[in-house]
Amino acid sequence: MAAILFVIGVVTVLTRSNLFKKLLGINIMESAIYLTFVAASNRRDGVVPILDLANPEQPYINPLPSALMLTGIVVSVSVTAFALALIVRLYRSYHTTDARQISRMKDEVTNG
Repeated sequence: MAAILFVIGVVTVLTRSNLFKKLLGINIMESAIYLTFVAASNRRDGVVPILDLANPEQPYINPLPSALMLTGIVVSVSVTAFALALIVRLYRSYHTTDARQISRMKDEVTNG
């Protein structure tokens, strides 16, 4: 499932010229990575990592990958907000969110 999400994100980033869609593709790829790490850290018959003195031999789920992915999600939200601010700024300057058109306009301004 995560591999399919990652491929969808890659295809979106590589085939779309709209900056919002590219950002959405990047977010889909990030979600696939989070899903992979959380699924890899899961353990069958694992329990929440709280010490149970009545049953100390019971295996528990490692909480470190989940904590790291939570940190990654927070960083991802911040980066997405910053990217959205940059896209809005580009839209105000060029009146489009199409990366190809912005590149052409930028070349016309610098060359002409």
